[in-house]
Amino acid sequence: MRILLFVLGIVILVASEIARVYYIMPFPGSQVDEVIDMAYWFHVNIWWLRAVGILLLAYPAFTLFEEKSKYIKYTGIALLIFWVLVVYMFNFRFLADKMFYQPSQKIFSSASDNKLPNKKIVIGVAINGQAKAFPVEVIGYHHQVRDTIGGEPVMITYCTVCRSGRVYSPVVSQKIEDFRLVGMDHYNAMFEDASTKSWWRQVNGEAIVGPLKGTTLREIPSEQMSLQAWIERFPHTLVMQPDPKYKTQYESLEQFDEGKMEGRLEGRDSLSWKDKSWVVGVPMGLYAKAYDWNDLVKQRVINDAIKGLPVALALEPDSISFHTWVPIVGADTLKFAYSDSLKILVDQSNSRWNWKGECTEGKHTGTKLELVQSYQEFWHSWKTFHPNTEQHKP
Repeated sequence: MRILLFVLGIVILVASEIARVYYIMPFPGSQVDEVIDMAYWFHVNIWWLRAVGILLLAYPAFTLFEEKSKYIKYTGIALLIFWVLVVYMFNFRFLADKMFYQPSQKIFSSASDNKLPNKKIVIGVAINGQAKAFPVEVIGYHHQVRDTIGGEPVMITYCTVCRSGRVYSPVVSQKIEDFRLVGMDHYNAMFEDASTKSWWRQVNGEAIVGPLKGTTLREIPSEQMSLQAWIERFPHTLVMQPDPKYKTQYESLEQFDEGKMEGRLEGRDSLSWKDKSWVVGVPMGLYAKAYDWNDLVKQRVINDAIKGLPVALALEPDSISFHTWVPIVGADTLKFAYSDSLKILVDQSNSRWNWKGECTEGKHTGTKLELVQSYQEFWHSWKTFHPNTEQHKP
């Protein structure tokens, strides 16, 4: 009976520690099934499970040193050591917020003092006349950076495994909330709020388990483009600089922008419509559509419609910065083409348009197109979190 209680206690202690982390981290097989409710149950009840396990093995462990059989004694000691090792590994090494830390300092420079290469990809945000650029390879390590832009609190997020950048207001129930990286769900970064311990998806800002399940953070408009393109649009922008404390961690992502990372989680598949292929995802109300990045690079402009609403996707000459607009001016639906000689867009009336979506010459001079929020993302991420998405076929 003592041996049975001891073994049962060890099994409960070890299994609960492993399960609590296994289901929310990208271990083989852990991110495929719908296990988030079970993962949250282990997370919430871990102290009860620990108490039960310790109570079961306490007396048998106490008498273990008086055991006459050396085989039983040393096996029991080995199991106790194994449990301690599991506790250490799954509480201090494998937890998300023990692997990825917040910046120790946020350093911003003007465009003229910026030290980052202009070809780097940034998430750009402009609010109330202030603009800031956040390099993807910096945000990608931290997963989230909190800041204030134009007097408004913002939460800049990025998941490198999904290649998804989003910007949210961290205000929940009229209170500025704190979040920590807690793990992943279907390979997407997941945050836990400090007040209710609910878990929130990075890709859409939705609380998926916990007291606030079903609540969604307000998304703040942002654009992904090269730093050079962002500076041309906002010459007075501030640019976030790398935190020197995390130089080594940033270096591990230095090829992420170009899609040259190795490995199954962050590496790019250069073919089209594979799990790790790049797409541009465009949400449109209840609908969504995905566009192959290879096709956009080849055509430069894609004129299309999503459930009857015209959209135009365009890629700048740097082959990094992309934009999505509603190409409607008055009663006219515009069709764009890329001018190789001018490096701008022209419509069917031969009006000229810049990369801000502004007509600079021709019939529609002075008009500005409505920008549509769109994202560059891995195909596996977009189709998982937009199950009703269409695929654009050229």
